[in-house]
Amino acid sequence: MKITADFARLTGNKIKPMHGLGQPPMMFHDDRMFHYLSDAGMPYSRLHDVCGWLGGDLYVDIPNLFRDFDADENDPACYDFAFTDWLIEKLMKHHCEPIFRLGVTIENEHLRKAYRIFPPKDFGKWARICEHVIRHYNEGWADGYHFGIKYWEIWNEPDDCWKLEYAAMWRGTAEEFYELYSVTANHLKNCFGDTIKVGGYGCSGFYGLPADEKRNMLEGQDPFTGDEYTIIFARDFFKYITSEEHKAPLDFFTWHSYSPVHMALEQAEYCRWMLNSFGFENTEDHCNEWNTSPHVHARREPEAAAKILAMMCGMQRQTTAVLNFYDGRIEASDFGGLFNPDNLKPYPAYYAMMMFNRAYQMGLEIESSSDTDGVYTLAATKDGKSVLLIANISGEAQTAELDLRGVDLSRADITRIDVEYCFQRTGETVVDNTIRLPYGSCVEIFFW
Repeated sequence: MKITADFARLTGNKIKPMHGLGQPPMMFHDDRMFHYLSDAGMPYSRLHDVCGWLGGDLYVDIPNLFRDFDADENDPACYDFAFTDWLIEKLMKHHCEPIFRLGVTIENEHLRKAYRIFPPKDFGKWARICEHVIRHYNEGWADGYHFGIKYWEIWNEPDDCWKLEYAAMWRGTAEEFYELYSVTANHLKNCFGDTIKVGGYGCSGFYGLPADEKRNMLEGQDPFTGDEYTIIFARDFFKYITSEEHKAPLDFFTWHSYSPVHMALEQAEYCRWMLNSFGFENTEDHCNEWNTSPHVHARREPEAAAKILAMMCGMQRQTTAVLNFYDGRIEASDFGGLFNPDNLKPYPAYYAMMMFNRAYQMGLEIESSSDTDGVYTLAATKDGKSVLLIANISGEAQTAELDLRGVDLSRADITRIDVEYCFQRTGETVVDNTIRLPYGSCVEIFFW
C-alpha cells in the first residue's frame, strides 16, 4: 500500500478539536486524574452523565442545580452550585472547557421508576433557570464566575426510543421536546446574543438505512422502528424550528455514534446533508458522544487506540466541528475507554488522544492520503516542524510505501502504539521509504 503527503501543500484547514471528551476522569470527587486532560491537550469536556445515576444528585443536571422547581428562579438562594462549581473550576484549571448540557442524566433503570426525564411542567420557567445557570458561570451571578463558557446544549437524546414507556431520556412527545427547545433557545439567545452558542439536542444517531433511503425519508412514508425514528425525529425538529410560528436558533447541532469508523463518517456526511437541507449551512455539527470499542474486553487493546485515532483523522475531513469521546469515567464501564479503574493508569487508547494533540498543536493541516481502506492519515505542520499520523484498522498488517515530499526523512522520530509499544519512540528510520503497520496500530512520524 501507499501513503502520500506533501508537506509543502497546505489544505487551508486548521486541525480541529477532535480529541474532546465526555465526562472527565472523576475520582471520588477529587481531581487526581484531571492532569490527563491537560497532558493530552483535551479542549472540551461535555458534561453529561457526570458522576453516574441522577448526576450523583450533585452535578450539572438542572434538578441538582435548582432542587425545588416551585421555588423562585430569580433567587440565588434557590440554587445549589457547590459541586458543579468545583468541577468546572478544575476543568478550567486544566484548560479543558465545558460543553454544558442543560438537562438531566440518562435513567437506565427507568422501567422500575423514572424520576427526572419528564418534560418540565413550565417550559418558560425551565428556560429562565437555564438563563441563571449561564449567568452564574459567565456573568458572576450568585457569587459566580466569568468563565465565558461558549457551548450550551439543550437536553440529550430525546429521541432515544419511539415508544415513550421505554424512553430513558425524554418521557414526553416529540412535539413537546421541540417546544421546549424552541422556548429555551430563543430565551437564551435573547438574553445573551452571540456571547454564547446554543444548540442540541444530542441526537441518538443516524443508523440503519442507506443514505439514499434516508434522504427519501424527508418527504416519504414514515417507518416505525428505532433506527428510522431518530431520522424522523430530526427531520421534524428541523421543520419545527424553521417554521414561522416556532422559529428558533441552532448554533450547533449535536449527534451521537457508536458505529465503526467508516459508518460514523457516512453518518457525518448525512448529518451535514440534512442540516443543509433545512438551511443550516452555517450551523456547527458536533459528534459529542462516540465510542468505537464500547466493550470492557476491547478497550484494553491497542486496536481500541487505532480506532480512536482513525476516527479523529477521518472526522477532520468531514464538516464536523467537535468530537467528544464517551467517556473519561474511572469505573468498570463499557464506555470508560481511556483509563484502567484497577490501577488508575491510561489504556493505550488515551495515548491516541496525545498523538492527535501533537497535530492539533501544530494547527495547519497538510495534504495526506492512503490508498487502502481502513488506513487513515493526518499530517500537520508549524514553524518548520511536521507530523504524520497513521492508524491501521484495515483488518490486516500492512507495509506502507511512503511518498513524502517537503521533509527530510533522515530527521524523523517514530512513535508507536501497538502490541510492542505504548506511545514510545522506536528508534526506527524511514530512509528506505517504507514503514510497517501492524493491524490495530498507531504511528506518529515527527519531522524536525
